Amino acid sequence: MNFKFPLFAASIFNVSAFLCFSIFLISISSIKAQPVKGMYIGGAGGLSINQDQVVRQNNIMPDGRDKYTSGATTVGNIGYGLGNGFRVEVEGNYRNNPLKYQNLGSYKARGEGRQQTYGFMVNALFDLDVGSPYIFPYFGAGIGYGWSSMHGVKLRTSDHRLTEHMGGTFGQFAYQGIGGLSFPTPWVVGLSFVTEYRFWTMLAPQSHTADVWGTQGGRNATHPFEHNRGNRDTTTYFNHSILLGLRYEFNPAPPPSITVEESPVIPKARKSRLYLVFFNWNSYSLSNRARLIIKEAAAAYNNVQNTRIEADGYTDTSAAPNKKGQRYNIDLSLKRAKEIRSELIRNGIPAANIDIHGYGSQNLRVQTGPNVKEPRNRRVEIILR
Repeated sequence: MNFKFPLFAASIFNVSAFLCFSIFLISISSIKAQPVKGMYIGGAGGLSINQDQVVRQNNIMPDGRDKYTSGATTVGNIGYGLGNGFRVEVEGNYRNNPLKYQNLGSYKARGEGRQQTYGFMVNALFDLDVGSPYIFPYFGAGIGYGWSSMHGVKLRTSDHRLTEHMGGTFGQFAYQGIGGLSFPTPWVVGLSFVTEYRFWTMLAPQSHTADVWGTQGGRNATHPFEHNRGNRDTTTYFNHSILLGLRYEFNPAPPPSITVEESPVIPKARKSRLYLVFFNWNSYSLSNRARLIIKEAAAAYNNVQNTRIEADGYTDTSAAPNKKGQRYNIDLSLKRAKEIRSELIRNGIPAANIDIHGYGSQNLRVQTGPNVKEPRNRRVEIILR
């Protein structure tokens, strides 16, 4: 039984590392997420680095190790953000690495030509919010299928006693781990620069045809000068890629902003009683604490026989520096006020007695400059009149 324990152990190690990485992705779901919402496209290119590849020559030549020089990687993807930090995407990739030489036991053969791999992957990723609007780390993993092509690749010993020509394309299951950083651009809403590291591997073996001319030494015998043909199996393939690229979101959350001109006029409220309900960033969902406050406001309204109740929505200063960003914040603050109104109605307040307004990032409760995610400014003020 021809069982290669070191190769088996290496494969088990890489599969285990991949599984641990996937478990880590699940565990970070409690970390504050940077939501990517809706469809996006991306592309990147950069450096491709192959680890030495173990080769089994099936008795036409001695077994050995292929050594590759650095090459190029390109990746393109189309994906969808779920709005809670997670996103899924489909990826196409291509890698190209020149063959430098092969160690064949007691001698070395110089390489000519390139190993080319390409594949399709399905990836799951998670984006993090580390408190800065200019940088967002992300992690991910993917599975798919890849092909390894060795067309036109040659090996030749320095004394020209041995020449090997390789060819063919072979496919196998592939998987990868991804870690990267995205840098949103302030001048194009939805556009981000990205830099990534990717570990990509195909399961073994990848089998290609080989034609050998010369004095050949197989695993069990040495043959005189002749021509032999057989299979050449690559039993390990591990690639590391370092990439730079761009990503464009078609429905982005608003980026950091400056103050907006022509702001809406904030009426001077004649407040007889005020209740505050706060919201998460870029959200209008009500927490359990918020529902209790609204219930208390409804009870107070009924007890003192007020004639009107008002819900005024606001946001913090994270908005785009243009009319689109202004409209986004106005809409978000109005959605918050509408949620309050719906909850007040459920607590017995007639809809006709409730006024709602959305004022965006105007009338800040805590004075900040632009580009500040201040929780106390993300609120609705419930005013009993």
